[in-house]
Amino acid sequence: MSLPGLRRYRETLTAEEARVSYWRRIIQARLDLVRASMTGVPPAVDNLRGLFAGHRLTSERRVLIQVVAIDDMPPLPDLADLWARDHRPGDLTYNQTLVHDLSKAESQLSAYRTALHRRLDGATGELIARYRAEPGLCLSALPVAPNQRRTADG
Repeated sequence: MSLPGLRRYRETLTAEEARVSYWRRIIQARLDLVRASMTGVPPAVDNLRGLFAGHRLTSERRVLIQVVAIDDMPPLPDLADLWARDHRPGDLTYNQTLVHDLSKAESQLSAYRTALHRRLDGATGELIARYRAEPGLCLSALPVAPNQRRTADG
C-alpha cells in the first residue's frame, strides 16, 4: 500500500472507530434506560447526562452505521431494528428480550471496535516503521501552502 493510501486507510479506521464507539455508548444508554424502567425507575433523558457529559456530537454522526463485515471483522448488529424498538411498560417478557438484544448488540459493537483497534494499531505500526526507515517521509504529511505547490508547468 502506498504511503498516502496507508494514511487514508488509517484515517478511515479512526473515523469508523469513532462512529462505532458512539453507537456503543448509545446502545449502552438504551440498555440502562430499559433496565431502569423494569425496576420502576422512570426512564428519562436526565439519566443519560452522565454518560454523554463532555461528548461532542457533530453533524457527521449518522442515525445508522452501515458497514459490511470483512475478513477478521465481526458482524455488526441490526441497529435500525434496535433503534426502532422501545421498552414497553408492564411487558416484562418483551423488555427482557429487548435487554438481551441490546446486550448482544453492545457485545458485537465491542468486538467490532476491538477488531478496528487491531487494524488501527497495525496501520500505525506500519507508518512508524516506514518513518523510521525513511525519516524524510514524515515531511510529506505536513500541509503545504498553496503558493508553495509546484504546478505541472514549473
